[in-house]
Amino acid sequence: MASPLAITWHGHACFSLEMDGWRIVLDPYADGSVPGLQPLRLTAHAVYTSHSHGDHGYTQAVELQSAPGPSPWRVTPIPSFHDDAQGSKRGPNTIHLLEAGEFRVAHMGDIGCALTPEQQQALSHLDALLLPVGGFYTIGPAEASAMADSLSPRVVIPMHYRTDDHGLAPIGRLEDFLALRKDVTVYSGNSITLTADTPVQTAVLQYVP
Repeated sequence: MASPLAITWHGHACFSLEMDGWRIVLDPYADGSVPGLQPLRLTAHAVYTSHSHGDHGYTQAVELQSAPGPSPWRVTPIPSFHDDAQGSKRGPNTIHLLEAGEFRVAHMGDIGCALTPEQQQALSHLDALLLPVGGFYTIGPAEASAMADSLSPRVVIPMHYRTDDHGLAPIGRLEDFLALRKDVTVYSGNSITLTADTPVQTAVLQYVP
C-alpha cells in the first residue's frame, strides 16, 4: 500500500508536505509580512522558495533537521514569471513540481502569467495543485479557476488570498475563487492527507496559528 501524503497550510503561500517521515516546506513568510498571520517557526528536512520576496522567501523561519534517511522526494523547478509581462514588473517565479511515491504535487508560487504548452505538459496528472487565487500580485480568481480546469488535478488547494482575519490588503478574497468552483470541500483544520482514494475536490484549509 502506498504511503499517504500530508499537506499542511501554514497561511499565505506556505505549505509543508510530509511523506515517510520526510518534510518539505515551501514559501515561508517573514514575521509581519502578511497582516493577521503569526510569526512562522517550522522544522523540515528541506525548504524551497518560489522567489525572494519576504512573504515567500524567508527561509530563516525553517529550522532544517538531519535527514531521517533517503528522501522520497524528487523536486523539479519550473521557471515562470511573477507577472504577465515576462517578469518586467515583479521578476521571476519558480513553480515547484514535487513527486514522491505515486503522488505529484505542484506549488505554483506567485505565478502571474499563463502556462506555456511545455509547462502545461510538465504539470499534467497532478494529485494536488497549490494555487494562488487572489490576483493583484498573481493570477486572479478567473485565471486561477481556468488554470485548475486546464490542469485537472485531483485536488486544488487555494492560497494567497485575503479573508476577514488575514491577508495582504490589495489581493482578492477567497470567496471570489470559490464562487467559480463546483466541488468545494471545507476542512476544519489546516491539513489534508492524500491517499489513492482521495476524491476530486477544491479543498479549503483553515489557517491555524
